[in-house]
Amino acid sequence: MTAFAPDSIVLNRKLPLWYQVSQSLRASILGRAPDAPLRLPTEEQLAGHYGVSVLTMRQALKELEDEGLITRHRRRGTFIEPSARRGAPVRLLGSVDAIVAQQSGMTTELLGHGPAPLPAELAPHFPDSAEVATYHRLRSDEKTGEPTNHARNYVRPELAARIDLADLARWPMTKVLRHVVGVRISRITDTVEATLADPETARLLQVPLLSPILHYTGVTYDEAGRVLDVARIHYRGDRFSFSVTLEAT
Repeated sequence: MTAFAPDSIVLNRKLPLWYQVSQSLRASILGRAPDAPLRLPTEEQLAGHYGVSVLTMRQALKELEDEGLITRHRRRGTFIEPSARRGAPVRLLGSVDAIVAQQSGMTTELLGHGPAPLPAELAPHFPDSAEVATYHRLRSDEKTGEPTNHARNYVRPELAARIDLADLARWPMTKVLRHVVGVRISRITDTVEATLADPETARLLQVPLLSPILHYTGVTYDEAGRVLDVARIHYRGDRFSFSVTLEAT
């Protein structure tokens, strides 16, 4: 039986290796093609793929098993749960792959895209541009069809020609920029704040007007310190929580 092929990552030695591996594999599972194999490679093969020990790989797999994304059968192997879907809590531990993983695994509808004048509040992020490429998407729970968040991305215009809309229907913008467009991402800064649903957000997320909403802003930088993308995402307040874990160095 052909095994599922996960993406590759460059590990950050300042973060727990098992966590980075679990998040990368999680993103690969949730962003997989519908006809992708369900069987994972062996622990040894996965450890070699990620460049970690078998013990680290085992810990990463346990995380995914506890989440219900995979099942492990003695002598038969490890398999992706066909009904695996993203859980509600969003955990951030400082890795780009964590961002990718948390944005994966939903049904995505592209509501609109195209060039647009640079919003005044984003001018500090794009000082050399008067225009940005915009992408507006609605994400829904794969199982229930319930809308969970809507996202707007503002991307450097020179990158837009290399972005395939079909990829955005399957993957978050971070993954498209990194693995398809091929830009080298150095960091992402995250801001999360409470706000109230405006008429558009209330309509898209099917919540009462002025109900609590989580507003996430993510700013993605390349190695030269240039902003590549600004993401603004409105999450249903009754479906998501954010937690941040700080690791001692």
